[in-house]
Amino acid sequence: MDSVRGDVLDFYKNMGTKILNKSEDQDTTDLHKCVTYIKDSTLDQEKSNLCILVAGALGGRFDHEMGNINVLYRFSTIRIVLLSDDCLIHLLPRTHQHEIHIQSSVEGPHCGLIPIGMPSGMTTTSGLEWDLNDTEMRFGGLVSTSNLVKQDKITVQSDSDLLWTISLKKK
Repeated sequence: MDSVRGDVLDFYKNMGTKILNKSEDQDTTDLHKCVTYIKDSTLDQEKSNLCILVAGALGGRFDHEMGNINVLYRFSTIRIVLLSDDCLIHLLPRTHQHEIHIQSSVEGPHCGLIPIGMPSGMTTTSGLEWDLNDTEMRFGGLVSTSNLVKQDKITVQSDSDLLWTISLKKK
């Protein structure tokens, strides 16, 4: 809220939106504050089904994008999808084997798996043009970018958290 334009703030106030000013906290990002509010406002029995879609989370300043990606790690038990005009990103926690169902009318074919928090000693996939088979990935080595979706279902298993990114089709 410390950088919101006055006209934007007035627009949402006039729409009846509840405004919470947490700008005194400069140690967390606005997205972090929003996710905390949503998490704290959600009933315990509904938290396991919670999915937060963050529109406009990518494509601006790189430090803001990295802050948004950091939120994925800080709230790894909540499914958070970062969305731009060109792609989406979400975290694949190492604690699960993942099945990603591709909506080919709106996403793909370009995709990637990125071990940003720590190296991956073993990642295995199926359904991609260039599947990984117990493959090590790390910055300074192999990172699975510029891959292609080849099936409607992608599976991913890794010993580290990975970012999944996939392109979005223009209409």
